[in-house]
Amino acid sequence: MTIIHWFRRDLRLHDNTALAHAIGDSGGLVLPVFILDDRLLKGQMIGPAKVSFLLESLADLAQTLKQSGSRLVLRRGDPRYELLRLAHVCRVQAVYWNRDYSPYALSRDASVESTLQSAGFRTQHWKDAVIYEANELKTTTDRPYTVYTPYARRWRQQLQQQPVAVESATSNPLKLQQGDWSAVESVPLPDSTEFGFTAPDPLFSGGANAAQQLFDRFTDCSQHHSIATYHQQRDQPALPATSKLSPHLHLGTISPRACVRAARSFIQRADTLAVDGASTWLNELIWRDFYNQILAQFPSVVHRAFKSQFADIAWDNNPDLFAAWCAGQTGYPIVDAAMRQLNTEAWMHNRTRMIVASFLTKDLLINWQWGERYFMQHLIDGDLAANNGGWQWAAGTGTDAQPYFRIFNPTSQGKRFDPEGTYVRRYVPELAALPAPYIHEPWRLSTEQQHQYGVQIGHDYPIPLVDHQIQRQRVLELYGQRTSGAG
Repeated sequence: MTIIHWFRRDLRLHDNTALAHAIGDSGGLVLPVFILDDRLLKGQMIGPAKVSFLLESLADLAQTLKQSGSRLVLRRGDPRYELLRLAHVCRVQAVYWNRDYSPYALSRDASVESTLQSAGFRTQHWKDAVIYEANELKTTTDRPYTVYTPYARRWRQQLQQQPVAVESATSNPLKLQQGDWSAVESVPLPDSTEFGFTAPDPLFSGGANAAQQLFDRFTDCSQHHSIATYHQQRDQPALPATSKLSPHLHLGTISPRACVRAARSFIQRADTLAVDGASTWLNELIWRDFYNQILAQFPSVVHRAFKSQFADIAWDNNPDLFAAWCAGQTGYPIVDAAMRQLNTEAWMHNRTRMIVASFLTKDLLINWQWGERYFMQHLIDGDLAANNGGWQWAAGTGTDAQPYFRIFNPTSQGKRFDPEGTYVRRYVPELAALPAPYIHEPWRLSTEQQHQYGVQIGHDYPIPLVDHQIQRQRVLELYGQRTSGAG
Protein backbone atom coordinates (compact mmCIF):
# COMPACT_ATOMS: atom_id res chain seq x y z
CA MET A 1 0.00 0.00 0.00
CA THR A 2 1.23 3.49 -0.86
CA ILE A 3 0.27 6.58 1.13
CA ILE A 4 0.61 10.32 0.68
CA HIS A 5 1.65 12.20 3.79
CA TRP A 6 0.39 15.77 3.47
CA PHE A 7 2.76 18.00 5.41
CA ARG A 8 1.25 21.18 6.85
CA ARG A 9 2.26 22.43 10.32
CA ASP A 10 4.43 19.38 11.02
CA LEU A 11 7.61 20.05 9.04
CA ARG A 12 9.77 17.36 10.62
CA LEU A 13 10.36 13.61 10.32
CA HIS A 14 10.91 12.75 13.97
CA ASP A 15 7.98 12.40 16.37
CA ASN A 16 5.44 13.10 13.63
CA THR A 17 2.20 11.25 14.36
CA ALA A 18 0.59 10.98 10.92
CA LEU A 19 3.92 10.33 9.20
CA ALA A 20 4.73 7.55 11.68
CA HIS A 21 1.37 5.91 10.92
CA ALA A 22 1.88 6.32 7.18
CA ILE A 23 5.28 4.67 7.33
CA GLY A 24 3.98 1.88 9.50
CA ASP A 25 0.88 1.20 7.40
CA SER A 26 2.69 1.33 4.06
CA GLY A 27 5.96 -0.31 4.97
CA GLY A 28 7.75 2.91 4.08
CA LEU A 29 6.12 3.65 0.74
CA VAL A 30 5.20 7.22 1.56
CA LEU A 31 5.05 10.17 -0.82
CA PRO A 32 5.74 13.35 1.21
CA VAL A 33 3.79 16.33 -0.14
CA PHE A 34 3.50 20.00 0.74
CA ILE A 35 1.07 22.32 -1.03
CA LEU A 36 1.69 26.05 -1.21
CA ASP A 37 -1.74 27.59 -0.70
CA ASP A 38 -1.96 31.18 -1.91
CA ARG A 39 -5.09 31.74 0.20
CA LEU A 40 -2.77 31.53 3.19
CA LEU A 41 0.47 32.84 1.76
CA LYS A 42 -1.15 35.94 0.28
CA GLY A 43 -3.67 36.52 3.07
CA GLN A 44 -3.95 39.55 5.33
CA MET A 45 -2.59 37.74 8.37
CA ILE A 46 0.88 36.83 7.14
CA GLY A 47 4.05 38.74 6.39
CA PRO A 48 7.58 38.43 4.99
CA ALA A 49 9.23 36.92 8.07
CA LYS A 50 6.77 34.07 8.42
CA VAL A 51 6.84 33.26 4.70
CA SER A 52 10.64 33.25 4.66
CA PHE A 53 10.71 31.02 7.75
CA LEU A 54 8.29 28.62 6.08
CA LEU A 55 10.33 28.44 2.88
CA GLU A 56 13.55 27.86 4.80
CA SER A 57 11.85 25.13 6.85
CA LEU A 58 10.63 23.47 3.66
CA ALA A 59 14.14 23.56 2.23
CA ASP A 60 15.43 21.90 5.39
CA LEU A 61 12.69 19.25 5.21
CA ALA A 62 13.43 18.57 1.54
CA GLN A 63 17.11 18.09 2.29
CA THR A 64 16.39 15.74 5.20
CA LEU A 65 14.01 13.70 3.07
CA LYS A 66 16.63 13.46 0.33
CA GLN A 67 19.15 12.16 2.84
CA SER A 68 16.55 9.56 3.87
CA GLY A 69 16.22 8.32 0.30
CA SER A 70 12.95 10.15 -0.36
CA ARG A 71 11.89 13.50 -1.77
CA LEU A 72 9.48 16.31 -0.98
CA VAL A 73 6.90 16.87 -3.68
CA LEU A 74 5.97 20.52 -3.68
CA ARG A 75 2.79 21.67 -5.39
CA ARG A 76 1.00 25.01 -5.54
CA GLY A 77 -2.76 25.48 -5.73
CA ASP A 78 -5.96 24.25 -4.14
CA PRO A 79 -5.12 21.33 -1.81
CA ARG A 80 -8.27 19.45 -2.86
CA TYR A 81 -7.32 19.18 -6.48
CA GLU A 82 -3.55 18.91 -6.07
CA LEU A 83 -3.92 15.99 -3.67
CA LEU A 84 -6.54 14.36 -5.89
CA ARG A 85 -4.27 14.61 -8.94
CA LEU A 86 -1.33 13.17 -7.05
CA ALA A 87 -3.44 10.36 -5.62
CA HIS A 88 -4.49 9.34 -9.14
CA VAL A 89 -1.06 9.71 -10.74
CA CYS A 90 0.76 7.84 -7.98
CA ARG A 91 -1.97 5.25 -7.52
CA VAL A 92 -1.97 5.64 -3.75
CA GLN A 93 -4.52 4.09 -1.44
CA ALA A 94 -4.71 6.81 1.20
CA VAL A 95 -3.77 10.35 2.24
CA TYR A 96 -2.68 11.00 5.84
CA TRP A 97 -2.22 14.29 7.67
CA ASN A 98 -2.07 15.88 11.13
CA ARG A 99 -4.98 18.01 12.24
CA ASP A 100 -5.08 21.81 12.43
CA TYR A 101 -7.70 23.82 14.29
CA SER A 102 -8.22 27.24 12.73
CA PRO A 103 -11.62 27.84 11.09
CA TYR A 104 -9.97 27.97 7.67
CA ALA A 105 -8.01 24.77 8.28
CA LEU A 106 -11.07 22.88 9.52
CA SER A 107 -13.10 23.96 6.50
CA ARG A 108 -10.25 23.18 4.07
CA ASP A 109 -9.59 19.76 5.57
CA ALA A 110 -13.27 18.78 5.51
CA SER A 111 -13.40 19.73 1.83
CA VAL A 112 -10.20 17.81 1.06
CA GLU A 113 -11.50 14.75 2.89
CA SER A 114 -14.83 14.84 1.05
CA THR A 115 -13.13 15.23 -2.34
CA LEU A 116 -10.69 12.38 -1.78
CA GLN A 117 -13.21 9.99 -0.28
CA SER A 118 -15.67 10.64 -3.11
CA ALA A 119 -12.96 9.58 -5.52
CA GLY A 120 -12.35 6.35 -3.61
CA PHE A 121 -9.26 7.30 -1.60
CA ARG A 122 -9.01 6.65 2.12
CA THR A 123 -8.11 9.54 4.42
CA GLN A 124 -6.88 9.53 8.00
CA HIS A 125 -5.73 12.30 10.29
CA TRP A 126 -4.28 12.52 13.77
CA LYS A 127 -3.62 14.81 16.68
CA ASP A 128 -0.07 16.14 16.57
CA ALA A 129 0.11 19.92 16.99
CA VAL A 130 -1.21 19.92 20.57
CA ILE A 131 -1.00 17.67 23.59
CA TYR A 132 -4.77 17.64 24.16
CA GLU A 133 -7.45 18.54 21.66
CA ALA A 134 -10.56 20.50 22.52
CA ASN A 135 -12.77 17.49 23.12
CA GLU A 136 -10.28 15.68 25.37
CA LEU A 137 -10.47 17.95 28.39
CA LYS A 138 -13.92 18.99 29.57
CA THR A 139 -15.40 20.23 32.84
CA THR A 140 -17.42 17.94 35.09
CA THR A 141 -20.53 19.21 33.27
CA ASP A 142 -19.02 18.22 29.90
CA ARG A 143 -18.41 21.81 28.84
CA PRO A 144 -15.20 23.33 27.46
CA TYR A 145 -12.93 25.13 29.88
CA THR A 146 -12.98 28.90 29.46
CA VAL A 147 -10.63 29.87 32.31
CA TYR A 148 -6.97 28.92 32.26
CA THR A 149 -6.33 27.90 35.89
CA PRO A 150 -8.85 25.03 36.14
CA TYR A 151 -7.93 23.99 32.59
CA ALA A 152 -4.24 23.83 33.52
CA ARG A 153 -5.04 21.79 36.62
CA ARG A 154 -7.02 19.28 34.56
CA TRP A 155 -4.31 19.26 31.86
CA ARG A 156 -1.62 18.36 34.39
CA GLN A 157 -3.78 15.64 35.91
CA GLN A 158 -4.30 14.07 32.49
CA LEU A 159 -0.59 14.21 31.72
CA GLN A 160 0.20 12.57 35.04
CA GLN A 161 -2.16 9.72 34.22
CA GLN A 162 -0.97 9.28 30.63
CA PRO A 163 2.49 10.66 29.75
CA VAL A 164 3.05 11.53 26.09
CA ALA A 165 5.05 9.10 23.99
CA VAL A 166 7.31 9.54 20.97
CA GLU A 167 5.80 8.85 17.56
CA SER A 168 8.80 7.36 15.78
CA ALA A 169 8.83 8.10 12.07
CA THR A 170 12.38 6.92 11.53
CA SER A 171 12.08 3.31 12.61
CA ASN A 172 11.41 2.42 8.96
CA PRO A 173 13.26 4.08 6.07
CA LEU A 174 11.20 6.01 3.57
CA LYS A 175 11.31 4.25 0.24
CA LEU A 176 10.67 5.95 -3.08
CA GLN A 177 8.86 3.84 -5.65
CA GLN A 178 11.01 4.98 -8.55
CA GLY A 179 8.95 3.34 -11.29
CA ASP A 180 5.88 5.45 -10.62
CA TRP A 181 7.01 8.47 -8.62
CA SER A 182 10.27 9.57 -10.18
CA ALA A 183 8.38 11.54 -12.83
CA VAL A 184 5.94 13.18 -10.41
CA GLU A 185 6.08 16.90 -11.01
CA SER A 186 7.26 19.08 -8.13
CA VAL A 187 7.39 22.85 -8.46
CA PRO A 188 10.66 24.50 -7.39
CA LEU A 189 10.75 26.07 -3.96
CA PRO A 190 9.86 29.72 -4.57
CA ASP A 191 11.58 32.79 -3.24
CA SER A 192 9.62 35.00 -0.84
CA THR A 193 9.73 37.79 -3.44
CA GLU A 194 7.28 35.71 -5.51
CA PHE A 195 4.69 36.48 -2.83
CA GLY A 196 5.37 40.19 -2.99
CA PHE A 197 7.72 40.15 0.01
CA THR A 198 11.27 41.23 0.56
CA ALA A 199 12.84 38.71 2.89
CA PRO A 200 14.05 40.31 6.15
CA ASP A 201 17.42 39.64 7.73
CA PRO A 202 16.80 36.35 9.53
CA LEU A 203 16.82 36.34 13.32
CA PHE A 204 15.62 32.73 13.33
CA SER A 205 16.74 29.89 11.12
CA GLY A 206 13.96 27.67 9.84
CA GLY A 207 13.81 23.91 9.87
CA ALA A 208 13.89 20.98 12.27
CA ASN A 209 17.67 21.04 12.57
CA ALA A 210 17.65 24.66 13.73
CA ALA A 211 14.80 23.86 16.12
CA GLN A 212 16.79 21.01 17.65
CA GLN A 213 19.78 23.29 18.21
CA LEU A 214 17.61 25.82 20.05
CA PHE A 215 16.00 23.05 22.07
CA ASP A 216 19.37 21.58 23.03
CA ARG A 217 20.69 24.98 24.12
CA PHE A 218 17.61 25.82 26.18
CA THR A 219 17.58 22.45 27.96
CA ASP A 220 21.31 22.56 28.70
CA CYS A 221 21.42 23.67 32.34
CA SER A 222 25.11 24.50 32.11
CA GLN A 223 24.16 27.52 30.00
CA HIS A 224 23.78 30.86 31.75
CA HIS A 225 20.29 31.27 30.28
CA SER A 226 18.39 28.00 30.11
CA ILE A 227 15.36 26.16 31.38
CA ALA A 228 17.01 26.17 34.82
CA THR A 229 16.79 29.97 35.05
CA TYR A 230 13.63 30.42 33.02
CA HIS A 231 11.36 31.19 35.98
CA GLN A 232 13.73 33.92 37.19
CA GLN A 233 14.67 35.55 33.89
CA ARG A 234 11.78 35.03 31.47
CA ASP A 235 10.22 38.45 32.16
CA GLN A 236 13.42 40.41 31.51
CA PRO A 237 13.36 41.38 27.83
CA ALA A 238 17.01 42.41 27.78
CA LEU A 239 18.11 38.82 28.45
CA PRO A 240 18.19 35.90 25.96
CA ALA A 241 16.35 33.87 28.59
CA THR A 242 13.45 32.30 26.67
CA SER A 243 13.48 29.20 24.47
CA LYS A 244 12.66 31.10 21.23
CA LEU A 245 10.97 27.92 20.05
CA SER A 246 7.64 29.60 19.28
CA PRO A 247 8.21 29.85 15.48
CA HIS A 248 9.18 26.18 15.44
CA LEU A 249 6.19 25.11 17.49
CA HIS A 250 3.96 27.08 15.14
CA LEU A 251 5.23 25.26 12.02
CA GLY A 252 5.86 21.97 13.75
CA THR A 253 9.60 21.87 13.11
CA ILE A 254 9.71 20.61 16.67
CA SER A 255 7.18 18.38 18.37
CA PRO A 256 5.23 19.86 21.30
CA ARG A 257 5.56 16.45 22.90
CA ALA A 258 9.34 16.80 22.93
CA CYS A 259 8.98 20.08 24.83
CA VAL A 260 6.54 18.61 27.34
CA ARG A 261 8.67 15.51 27.87
CA ALA A 262 11.73 17.67 28.52
CA ALA A 263 9.89 19.86 31.01
CA ARG A 264 8.50 16.87 32.87
CA SER A 265 11.87 15.14 32.99
CA PHE A 266 13.32 18.11 34.86
CA ILE A 267 10.30 18.40 37.16
CA GLN A 268 10.47 14.73 38.11
CA ARG A 269 14.18 14.81 38.98
CA ALA A 270 14.23 16.05 42.55
CA ASP A 271 17.98 16.67 42.43
CA THR A 272 17.87 19.11 39.55
CA LEU A 273 17.98 22.88 39.90
CA ALA A 274 15.62 23.25 36.94
CA VAL A 275 12.39 22.17 38.65
CA ASP A 276 10.96 25.68 39.01
CA GLY A 277 12.06 26.78 35.55
CA ALA A 278 10.70 23.65 33.92
CA SER A 279 7.38 23.99 35.74
CA THR A 280 7.05 27.60 34.60
CA TRP A 281 7.89 26.65 31.00
CA LEU A 282 5.35 23.84 31.13
CA ASN A 283 2.72 26.42 32.11
CA GLU A 284 3.46 28.28 28.87
CA LEU A 285 3.01 25.08 26.87
CA ILE A 286 -0.33 24.57 28.61
CA TRP A 287 -1.36 28.11 27.60
CA ARG A 288 -0.66 27.06 24.01
CA ASP A 289 -3.09 24.13 24.27
CA PHE A 290 -5.61 26.30 26.10
CA TYR A 291 -5.80 28.90 23.35
CA ASN A 292 -5.98 26.21 20.67
CA GLN A 293 -8.98 24.61 22.35
CA ILE A 294 -10.62 28.02 22.78
CA LEU A 295 -10.19 28.63 19.03
CA ALA A 296 -11.58 25.19 18.19
CA GLN A 297 -14.57 25.45 20.56
CA PHE A 298 -15.32 29.13 19.94
CA PRO A 299 -14.21 29.98 16.37
CA SER A 300 -16.08 33.29 16.56
CA VAL A 301 -13.12 34.70 18.55
CA VAL A 302 -11.38 35.18 15.20
CA HIS A 303 -13.86 37.97 14.41
CA ARG A 304 -15.18 39.24 17.74
CA ALA A 305 -14.62 39.42 21.48
CA PHE A 306 -14.93 36.20 23.47
CA LYS A 307 -17.03 38.07 26.04
CA SER A 308 -20.05 39.36 24.18
CA GLN A 309 -20.49 42.42 26.43
CA PHE A 310 -17.17 43.75 25.11
CA ALA A 311 -17.91 43.08 21.45
CA ASP A 312 -18.91 46.65 20.60
CA ILE A 313 -16.71 48.88 22.73
CA ALA A 314 -16.69 52.47 21.49
CA TRP A 315 -12.96 52.57 20.74
CA ASP A 316 -11.35 55.88 19.78
CA ASN A 317 -9.44 54.15 16.95
CA ASN A 318 -7.31 57.19 16.19
CA PRO A 319 -5.27 56.26 13.08
CA ASP A 320 -2.47 58.71 13.91
CA LEU A 321 -2.02 57.22 17.36
CA PHE A 322 -2.04 53.74 15.85
CA ALA A 323 0.64 54.74 13.34
CA ALA A 324 2.79 56.10 16.17
CA TRP A 325 2.35 52.85 18.10
CA CYS A 326 3.32 50.80 15.05
CA ALA A 327 6.43 52.89 14.49
CA GLY A 328 7.56 52.87 18.12
CA GLN A 329 7.03 56.61 18.56
CA THR A 330 4.65 56.78 21.53
CA GLY A 331 6.94 58.57 23.98
CA TYR A 332 6.90 55.59 26.35
CA PRO A 333 10.35 53.98 26.00
CA ILE A 334 9.46 50.35 26.89
CA VAL A 335 6.57 50.43 24.39
CA ASP A 336 8.70 51.98 21.68
CA ALA A 337 11.60 49.58 22.24
CA ALA A 338 9.25 46.62 21.90
CA MET A 339 7.61 47.85 18.71
CA ARG A 340 10.97 48.61 17.15
CA GLN A 341 12.16 45.13 18.07
CA LEU A 342 9.12 43.72 16.28
CA ASN A 343 9.67 45.88 13.20
CA THR A 344 13.37 44.99 12.88
CA GLU A 345 13.50 41.39 14.13
CA ALA A 346 9.97 40.07 13.41
CA TRP A 347 9.85 38.91 17.01
CA MET A 348 9.08 40.43 20.39
CA HIS A 349 9.67 39.30 23.94
CA ASN A 350 6.52 37.93 25.58
CA ARG A 351 6.52 40.40 28.48
CA THR A 352 6.67 43.35 26.11
CA ARG A 353 3.94 41.83 23.94
CA MET A 354 1.66 42.20 26.95
CA ILE A 355 2.89 45.73 27.64
CA VAL A 356 2.35 47.04 24.11
CA ALA A 357 -1.03 45.30 23.82
CA SER A 358 -2.23 46.85 27.07
CA PHE A 359 -0.94 50.23 25.94
CA LEU A 360 -2.72 50.09 22.58
CA THR A 361 -6.06 49.08 24.07
CA LYS A 362 -6.06 50.69 27.52
CA ASP A 363 -4.02 53.87 26.89
CA LEU A 364 -4.69 54.64 23.24
CA LEU A 365 -8.20 53.14 23.29
CA ILE A 366 -7.68 51.36 19.97
CA ASN A 367 -9.45 48.14 19.05
CA TRP A 368 -7.37 45.09 19.97
CA GLN A 369 -8.07 43.65 16.51
CA TRP A 370 -5.90 46.35 14.97
CA GLY A 371 -2.97 45.21 17.06
CA GLU A 372 -3.77 41.55 16.54
CA ARG A 373 -3.60 42.02 12.76
CA TYR A 374 -0.36 44.01 12.95
CA PHE A 375 1.27 41.29 15.04
CA MET A 376 0.17 38.56 12.64
CA GLN A 377 1.59 40.50 9.70
CA HIS A 378 4.95 41.05 11.37
CA LEU A 379 5.66 38.24 13.84
CA ILE A 380 7.68 35.28 12.64
CA ASP A 381 5.79 33.16 15.19
CA GLY A 382 2.37 34.66 14.49
CA ASP A 383 -0.03 31.91 15.54
CA LEU A 384 -3.75 32.53 15.19
CA ALA A 385 -4.80 30.84 18.45
CA ALA A 386 -2.03 32.20 20.66
CA ASN A 387 -2.03 35.67 19.13
CA ASN A 388 -5.80 36.06 19.36
CA GLY A 389 -5.82 34.70 22.89
CA GLY A 390 -3.00 36.99 23.98
CA TRP A 391 -4.61 40.09 22.53
CA GLN A 392 -7.99 39.34 24.04
CA TRP A 393 -6.28 38.67 27.38
CA ALA A 394 -4.57 42.05 27.25
CA ALA A 395 -7.69 43.87 26.07
CA GLY A 396 -9.88 42.25 28.72
CA THR A 397 -12.31 40.90 26.13
CA GLY A 398 -11.24 37.27 26.41
CA THR A 399 -11.44 34.34 28.77
CA ASP A 400 -10.01 36.00 31.87
CA ALA A 401 -12.21 35.84 34.96
CA GLN A 402 -11.67 39.53 35.83
CA PRO A 403 -11.02 41.16 32.50
CA TYR A 404 -10.70 44.89 32.40
CA PHE A 405 -8.91 45.73 35.62
CA ARG A 406 -5.57 44.69 34.10
CA ILE A 407 -4.21 48.04 32.98
CA PHE A 408 -0.43 48.04 32.73
CA ASN A 409 1.35 51.26 33.60
CA PRO A 410 4.02 51.38 30.85
CA THR A 411 6.44 53.36 33.03
CA SER A 412 6.13 51.00 35.99
CA GLN A 413 6.44 47.99 33.70
CA GLY A 414 9.63 49.39 32.20
CA LYS A 415 11.16 50.08 35.61
CA ARG A 416 10.24 46.65 36.89
CA PHE A 417 11.33 44.47 33.98
CA ASP A 418 14.10 46.61 32.45
CA PRO A 419 15.40 48.43 35.53
CA GLU A 420 18.74 49.48 34.03
CA GLY A 421 17.21 50.34 30.66
CA THR A 422 19.34 47.83 28.75
CA TYR A 423 16.46 46.75 26.53
CA VAL A 424 15.36 50.33 25.85
CA ARG A 425 18.88 51.45 24.94
CA ARG A 426 19.21 48.55 22.49
CA TYR A 427 16.17 49.54 20.44
CA VAL A 428 15.78 53.25 21.19
CA PRO A 429 19.31 54.52 20.57
CA GLU A 430 18.34 58.18 20.91
CA LEU A 431 17.90 57.49 24.63
CA ALA A 432 21.07 55.42 25.01
CA ALA A 433 22.98 58.06 26.98
CA LEU A 434 20.29 58.49 29.63
CA PRO A 435 21.02 57.18 33.12
CA ALA A 436 18.71 54.56 34.60
CA PRO A 437 16.59 56.99 36.69
CA TYR A 438 15.44 58.74 33.50
CA ILE A 439 15.45 55.97 30.89
CA HIS A 440 11.76 55.16 31.38
CA GLU A 441 10.69 58.77 32.04
CA PRO A 442 12.69 60.92 29.62
CA TRP A 443 10.07 63.67 29.84
CA ARG A 444 11.33 64.39 33.38
CA LEU A 445 14.66 65.66 32.02
CA SER A 446 15.25 69.35 32.46
CA THR A 447 16.33 71.41 29.46
CA GLU A 448 19.86 71.42 30.82
CA GLN A 449 19.83 67.64 31.25
CA GLN A 450 18.50 67.12 27.75
CA HIS A 451 21.43 69.13 26.43
CA GLN A 452 23.79 67.17 28.66
CA TYR A 453 22.60 63.79 27.40
CA GLY A 454 22.18 64.82 23.77
CA VAL A 455 18.44 64.29 23.39
CA GLN A 456 15.73 66.88 22.91
CA ILE A 457 12.37 65.57 24.04
CA GLY A 458 9.76 66.51 21.47
CA HIS A 459 12.37 66.61 18.73
CA ASP A 460 14.74 63.66 18.97
CA TYR A 461 12.26 61.58 20.93
CA PRO A 462 8.52 62.24 21.26
CA ILE A 463 6.74 63.44 24.33
CA PRO A 464 4.16 60.87 25.54
CA LEU A 465 1.15 60.66 23.26
CA VAL A 466 -1.22 60.36 26.21
CA ASP A 467 -1.25 60.69 29.99
CA HIS A 468 -1.52 57.19 31.41
CA GLN A 469 -3.46 58.18 34.52
CA ILE A 470 -6.08 60.06 32.50
CA GLN A 471 -6.42 57.21 30.01
CA ARG A 472 -6.67 54.68 32.81
CA GLN A 473 -9.74 56.43 34.18
CA ARG A 474 -11.23 56.72 30.71
CA VAL A 475 -10.87 53.03 29.96
CA LEU A 476 -12.31 52.03 33.34
CA GLU A 477 -15.37 54.12 32.60
CA LEU A 478 -15.59 52.75 29.05
CA TYR A 479 -15.45 49.13 30.14
CA GLY A 480 -17.62 49.80 33.15
CA GLN A 481 -20.38 51.00 30.87
CA ARG A 482 -20.23 47.73 28.94
CA THR A 483 -20.30 45.69 32.14
CA SER A 484 -23.26 47.54 33.63
CA GLY A 485 -25.04 47.49 30.28
CA ALA A 486 -24.61 43.72 30.07
CA GLY A 487 -26.31 43.35 33.43
